[in-house]
Amino acid sequence: MKKTILLSMKETERIKILDDLVAKRIKQKHASLQLGISIRQVQRMIKRFKHEGIKGLIHKSRGKIGNRAMSTEVKNKILFLIKKHYFDFGPTLASENLFDRHGIRVSSEKVRSLMSGEGLWKIHSRKNIKIHTYRERRSCVGELIQLDGSPHKWFEDRAAPCTLIAYIDDATSRIMDGGFADYEGTFTLFETTKHYLKTYGKPLSFYMDKHSTYKINRQATIEEELRDSQPLSQFARAIQELRIEFIFANSPQAKGRIERLFETLQDRLVKELRLEGISTKSQATKYFREVYIPRHNAKFAVQPKDSTDVHRRLLPSDDLIRIFTVQTKRVVSRALVVQYKNTKYQLDTTGAYRYLLRQQNIVVEENRDGAIIFRYKGKPVTYMIITEAVKQHNFIQVASTKSFKEKRVVIPGRDHPWRQRIIPAI
Repeated sequence: MKKTILLSMKETERIKILDDLVAKRIKQKHASLQLGISIRQVQRMIKRFKHEGIKGLIHKSRGKIGNRAMSTEVKNKILFLIKKHYFDFGPTLASENLFDRHGIRVSSEKVRSLMSGEGLWKIHSRKNIKIHTYRERRSCVGELIQLDGSPHKWFEDRAAPCTLIAYIDDATSRIMDGGFADYEGTFTLFETTKHYLKTYGKPLSFYMDKHSTYKINRQATIEEELRDSQPLSQFARAIQELRIEFIFANSPQAKGRIERLFETLQDRLVKELRLEGISTKSQATKYFREVYIPRHNAKFAVQPKDSTDVHRRLLPSDDLIRIFTVQTKRVVSRALVVQYKNTKYQLDTTGAYRYLLRQQNIVVEENRDGAIIFRYKGKPVTYMIITEAVKQHNFIQVASTKSFKEKRVVIPGRDHPWRQRIIPAI
């Protein structure tokens, strides 16, 4: 009974070359060049070809399980762990957690093939990416820090959605700092930026978008135009007072590094928080700063062109407690009374400067707890409350009962004139 021998195209091409070699129409060195193998390998191949014929050209490992093949037990164990803990993970993140948490070293490509076979992962088609002009990285650490916040369901269904405020270095793509907050507001930015400055010092510049917390999106007033200045938000005013430059991005693509960071965090960090059982902002901030950031930077950060760290130290004059407050200006009346948030405050009238305060601008500083300090030329001024704000009750608008009455439908009777037939006169 004849048997069919299946050969690949590569093995089929070798038949003609080996026939020429057996017939001595070519030499071994010529066959070596044509086959792309060494002369010793040609000698071994021609020996098998003479002894076994065409069958000798077939690779000896064909149809056998590879020596490095994964055993069925290990495959089943990996699939069991993935289905139990990492069913919605990507192959790369799943392979990392299999090694970190279970001690199973397996490549991400192998995990991808296993997950694809079980229907846990679908191969994504490559998207058409719009090309933007590449902006060169800064050279030193601390030269440009990208700052942004990302509202997301970071705790999934375990807690309410919140915002992650992150700081990333432009030169290295390192996550420098970050924290979880209820929203991307002025006081939350004050708290996270204060932690950043105490940890690293003052960077040369911050790079942020035109969110209303960072930038006041209105035209300058006549007074501001005469001073050749732009209106500043409370955060921008604090950054400027610390002598840190702030740069506003004109598009999300301009600050693409931190935008891509949030895409990574919304995939990886959400699942890490789930595995750790974290569902509060304070615990998540501690885990993010102490555990996740070092692990992330070790994997994704790059080396800067210049190893110099250009962060500047905080000076004794950099009073962060005073700077990171909401500061507004008020005009002092002739009776040394200041009105702020529907409350009247009587300034100290016994000091030597009491006459100088009349009709002058005074700065009102309010911290997160609502404590108020009045300052004139940088010095605090004592005060007392003379008229507290009257809280007005929010009355609920009651809809008119007429709007709930149904329209009465009147059906005319049979003897109604409308129902009488009109006979035209002849």
